[in-house]
Amino acid sequence: MRYIIRERIFSIADKFNIEDENGNPQYEVVGKIFSLGNKLYIYDLNGIELIYIEQQVFRLLPEYFIYKEGSLVAKVKQQLTFFKPKFHIESSYGSFTIDGDIFHYSFNILKNGSPIAWINKKWISFSDTYSVEILDDEDQPLILALVIVLDQVFHDGDNNR
Repeated sequence: MRYIIRERIFSIADKFNIEDENGNPQYEVVGKIFSLGNKLYIYDLNGIELIYIEQQVFRLLPEYFIYKEGSLVAKVKQQLTFFKPKFHIESSYGSFTIDGDIFHYSFNILKNGSPIAWINKKWISFSDTYSVEILDDEDQPLILALVIVLDQVFHDGDNNR
């Protein structure tokens, strides 16, 4: 399935929809304001919480925990590399890695060594806009949460570093 993630330019907190390729809303992302570190929620269209993302503060490299139904399902850790960004994800769904290009605009998500998602950020846009293609048999909200983590690490206003 292909999704479009377009963050709003002028908002106090992160709040935006994730749409399908036809522009139909599929999920809503809401960030918590006035918190230490990033805290974001992914909701379905009925307002049911699907995913909770929490940044671990006071780390040398960015680290995020992803929860589903109150249980920790993934730990996302950026690896120390010199040019191309790389992330390792410990997950109850398998072994994930994220490999990116030198400009932080194109990423591949691999599960157990096989590609399952492709992410591209628009080069010229008034807001952070991503095209995300995910294989249909994967956990869509979990993979979208990984994309949101990438945006928080590389393209959020203050870069959260």
